[in-house]
Amino acid sequence: MQQITHDQSHVKGVRAVATLELIKGIAVLLAGLGVFTLRHKDIWGITESFLEFFHVNPYHHYVGIFINLVYRLSDMHMWKIAVAASVYVTLRFIEAYGLWRIRPWAEWLAIASGCIYVPFEIEDFFRHPNWIHFLVILINVGIVLYMMMLRFEAAKRRLGARRKARKELHS
Repeated sequence: MQQITHDQSHVKGVRAVATLELIKGIAVLLAGLGVFTLRHKDIWGITESFLEFFHVNPYHHYVGIFINLVYRLSDMHMWKIAVAASVYVTLRFIEAYGLWRIRPWAEWLAIASGCIYVPFEIEDFFRHPNWIHFLVILINVGIVLYMMMLRFEAAKRRLGARRKARKELHS
């Protein structure tokens, strides 16, 4: 009974992380579908309309990167992006499902996937330091540490239960 009570105290935190992972998966899915719908269309006209609608300066650094990406986009590139996005979205949805159901494997997956991104996020922060990059790093590291704490507490509980069972067996 103690283990169930202990796990229940973390349900809200783990489900908050699950929700974040679900949102990330949905965002990439929608972005991927949006890019995919641009196939065989007047990509420059759409890009110009998009920038004009959002009052975006076409000479901004990130907008230049976006325009360059759109310009070089071919069907093969689009299929590669679609496959990568599909893998990413599937992983996010599986992780979100497992975390929502409070599954230990999903907590390990959250640790692994979070650790993979941290070096890239840190590199990006040092290239372009701003509060958004810092916040992304902080949230990602916080999630990794939180999930590690949960896994270590679970291991400690299992070890305690084994010791108790061994003690009862020998008495």
